[in-house]
Amino acid sequence: MKTITKYISLSISALLLLSGGSAFAQQQATSLSDLLDLVEQDKVAESAEYTSREQEFQSAASRQEEVLTTTKNRVVEQENLQSQLSDQFEANEIIIADKREALRDRRGDLNELFGTLQGVAGDFMSTFSGSIISAQYPGRTEYLDEFIERAGSSTEQLAIEEIERFWFFMQQEMTESGNVVKYSGTVALPSGETTNRSITRIGSFNAISEGDYLSYNADIGHLQVLPRQPTGSLINRGEVVGRAIALENSSSGITKVAIDPTGGIGGQVLANLINFPTVDEQVANNSGPIGFIIIGVGIVGIFVALVRSLLLTIVAMKVGRQLKSDKPSKNNPLGRVLAVADANPNADTETLELKLGEAILQETPALERFLTLIKIIATVAPLMGLLGTVTGMIQVFQQITVYGAGDPTIMAGGISVALMTTVLGITVAIPMVLMHTWVKSKSDDIIHILEEQATGMIAAKAEQKVATQ
Repeated sequence: MKTITKYISLSISALLLLSGGSAFAQQQATSLSDLLDLVEQDKVAESAEYTSREQEFQSAASRQEEVLTTTKNRVVEQENLQSQLSDQFEANEIIIADKREALRDRRGDLNELFGTLQGVAGDFMSTFSGSIISAQYPGRTEYLDEFIERAGSSTEQLAIEEIERFWFFMQQEMTESGNVVKYSGTVALPSGETTNRSITRIGSFNAISEGDYLSYNADIGHLQVLPRQPTGSLINRGEVVGRAIALENSSSGITKVAIDPTGGIGGQVLANLINFPTVDEQVANNSGPIGFIIIGVGIVGIFVALVRSLLLTIVAMKVGRQLKSDKPSKNNPLGRVLAVADANPNADTETLELKLGEAILQETPALERFLTLIKIIATVAPLMGLLGTVTGMIQVFQQITVYGAGDPTIMAGGISVALMTTVLGITVAIPMVLMHTWVKSKSDDIIHILEEQATGMIAAKAEQKVATQ
């Protein structure tokens, strides 16, 4: 019996410990009756806690019901307000339409006037945005933006002062386009830095500063030095800069200066001229390997032709002096041929003729040296140019195959190489043909003198022989 009671006590104690009864867990039951008392006490405590929680839940439910009721009331109020605002919005729409109609009726012919002003202002906007006068008088384009917007508005009205200000800007553009003025302003350098310079503006055509031509970009808002100043084969750089500096230094009178009549952002004609590549740049950028070979061959050919022309001129001078002398000199071809005749005074006519012919043949190679090379260069140069042309056209056709023919700039490189090599080939061939003709004529003249003198000596020998017989 005691064992059963012990097991029951342990089981009930374990259940109570698992249920979380802290007061019961801290006490030790000494008998079965004590254990029952503890269980009863815990039951009473749990019943009180449950009652307290139930009351809290009912209180929270009451509060939630109050919040729900308040929220529903606010929804009803907002719906009523929305209905009122919708009715008011519709009424305002009707009022606005009536007001606009009344404004349109009262403006009358002013609508046509404002439309005309808007169109004229739009035309002048492009003029002001690209005019170098705007660099001296900033803020005009911003005013025109607002003016155009107000002129096209159906609710706003242009004031007389605003129209007069627009008229002033138009008169300012026309007046300043005929003035040459000096002022200080911000100038952007090609390096990206900005500095304050003295600027000379020539009407609406060009602006210069310290000999540099300037351009104007409305996005930047100030003048900037052209990255490439007037120079090259189409423009005399020294003359243009000199006249620009003279204008900056002058205070009165008439000074000649180069301007671009197209005006605008630095001038389109001026921009095209200064951006036009020089001969050196065209050759460097468009020659290609074949073009540089043609240039090298041409330089060699011209050098050889000049050297041979100089040497033959010296030889011709020596031959001329030999013609005036009775004593043969071995420092020139004629003297050496005459020395052969003097060395064979007793030779018969046929033998002397053969010996003189042999002497002339010995002198001929030295006189005609490098003539064949010059002729070959004159012949090969245009053929190399033709080779470059064919190569460039092959490149063009390959580009057309890959990219199509829609963009001509893609094909420009191959066409430039093709045309440039042709130009180089002809440019080399023409002077080489002329120099070959010149050098050959000088060589032929000397050989002709040798043959003439040899024939004369043979004729004189034949006359002596006839006279002695």
